[in-house]
Amino acid sequence: MTQKEIEVILARQLAEYLAVPIFIVDPDGDLLYYNQPAESILGSRYDETGPMSANDLAAIFKTVDQDDQPVKPDELPLVIAMTHKRPDHGSLWIQGLDGSLRKIAITAFPIIGQANRFLGAIAIFWEVPR
Repeated sequence: MTQKEIEVILARQLAEYLAVPIFIVDPDGDLLYYNQPAESILGSRYDETGPMSANDLAAIFKTVDQDDQPVKPDELPLVIAMTHKRPDHGSLWIQGLDGSLRKIAITAFPIIGQANRFLGAIAIFWEVPR
């Protein structure tokens, strides 16, 4: 296992202490961590899924818009935060690992470390009442 950057370690530690769902990915879009509040929305405990590649994430978590049309990967706030290195916000429907479809609002932003190093991105999200 490779050593993580201190900023990513601290971001994960912060996520562990917050009561809002948080999802952290590395610069390649691979899942590094999601916290306990995210587990109920994502439909599985992080201990059961662990880190995942970006390809596995895209295959496992289905996202659709309000018209039940698939959301293109490059339109997802987390992907925009990573590729354009800027914050983004939106809402969409996500099918969790438990098969449930939930509407979420999501705000994502890049993790920019010291010396302007791009270290990945963080998504903070919450379920929106239907």
